Amino acid sequence: STRYLIVILFFNAMKDNFDACMKIIFKHEGGYVDHPDDPGGATNLGITHITLRNWRGQRVSKADVKALPKAAAREIYRANYWNKLECDDLPGGVDLVVFDMGVNAGPGRAARMLQRLVDADQDGAIGPITLAADSRYGDAMGLVDEYSDERLAYYKRLRHWDAFGVGWTRRTEETRTAALDMADRSKPAPKAPSGGL
Repeated sequence: STRYLIVILFFNAMKDNFDACMKIIFKHEGGYVDHPDDPGGATNLGITHITLRNWRGQRVSKADVKALPKAAAREIYRANYWNKLECDDLPGGVDLVVFDMGVNAGPGRAARMLQRLVDADQDGAIGPITLAADSRYGDAMGLVDEYSDERLAYYKRLRHWDAFGVGWTRRTEETRTAALDMADRSKPAPKAPSGGL
């Protein structure tokens, strides 16, 4: 489509931002929980028993979930969320909000939310068309804010809002703050003025 520039939207992508983002994911996800109102069921380090079962290709028990090593959780996050959402091709900050939403609400939903904001087809798969954009979306910090606002609006529509709304709001705002800091630090340095008469 001619409405998209033949450029990558996020020219300031940080290819090594996974570790920094994982610190925030693990902070949010904590350890083992099995909340009766949580549709995800038994979860450890943010990895649900269903996700772990699918990853291992076999049935898993709550004990298996509880014993999940952190290194294994990182592998799952990289393969099932970070890579699936093409976070290496998103700028610092935007990668974090999209990644964290993907972890919390599913990568397809996280991708569609980004696609809606950049006016791309909402097919739930981030690719070249999503990564291409007009100049309005050249501002990573602005996109972090818009994405975070959309995320809160999504949560408020959920029937579990009364049970989890406070936690979802805190997570969204903590992620927004960290992402804005990442986006600010990943801005290209201003060019020094050239010398001469």
